[in-house]
Amino acid sequence: FYSKIPFIHHEVNYLIDEKIPSILVDLNLNERTVRLFGIHPTPPVPQENPESTERDAEILLVGKKAKEFDGPSIVFGDLNDVAWSHTTRLFLHISEMLDPRIGRGMFNTFHAHYALMRWPLDHFFVSSHFRLMNLKVEKGVGSDHFPISIELSIKFELKEKELEASSDDHAEANEIIEDAK
Repeated sequence: FYSKIPFIHHEVNYLIDEKIPSILVDLNLNERTVRLFGIHPTPPVPQENPESTERDAEILLVGKKAKEFDGPSIVFGDLNDVAWSHTTRLFLHISEMLDPRIGRGMFNTFHAHYALMRWPLDHFFVSSHFRLMNLKVEKGVGSDHFPISIELSIKFELKEKELEASSDDHAEANEIIEDAK
């Protein structure tokens, strides 16, 4: 992870799987802290990981951590999950983050080598402090994923309407996280 904006704090964590790192970075932006969560949970691949339990738990655990942070935050990465899945929708409720793609298109990033079989697996989710300026799937770089870029503006004082998680959403997220441990 590289940044032109100075780090205040950074961590490499192993939230669910001791082989799968995630990052938490606090950046100093105009004397305010912005928190970034970078994750790449285990994909549900039949020969490696036949179920999505660990992936779902990591996504939801990061969602809870993002919600606990009171300032602007971004969760990003190859989540190995499509934007319309139950887990992603539950994540949005639990974290109270926004998906900047909604109403703007699919932004398919995987699989870069098959034009007819592509899904949005790479994500940016933002707290309601942010306003989208630009979101774009970039040209291929040789990976099986296309890069995706985002340009945001930030309003520290103003926040958009956030999604609210029900008690059922919280209970389901806790159950998924506990089952994966």
